[in-house]
Amino acid sequence: MDAAIRKSAFSDKQGQYLAFIHAYTLVIGRPPAEADIQRFFAVTPPSVHQMVLTLERLGLISRKAGIARSIQLRVDPDTLPKLQPVISSVQRY
Repeated sequence: MDAAIRKSAFSDKQGQYLAFIHAYTLVIGRPPAEADIQRFFAVTPPSVHQMVLTLERLGLISRKAGIARSIQLRVDPDTLPKLQPVISSVQRY
């Protein structure tokens, strides 16, 4: 983890994605796939992919090219916000 990266280095939405990646990895024992992130946040695949690219570009996560589930946080977990439940207006049947 890069100690220089602080909470102010990411937006609230980015913080939620980072918190999800951290929580998922702790509970499941491996990083989430983009599809896992998509299901949790109830967003489209392109939205998740763009967020992952943004987090990587900002140096908040790292990934290994060509390796699935290779997301690693580069921030101190203590700087992450509490993961909030996602409220969706989409009805599930």
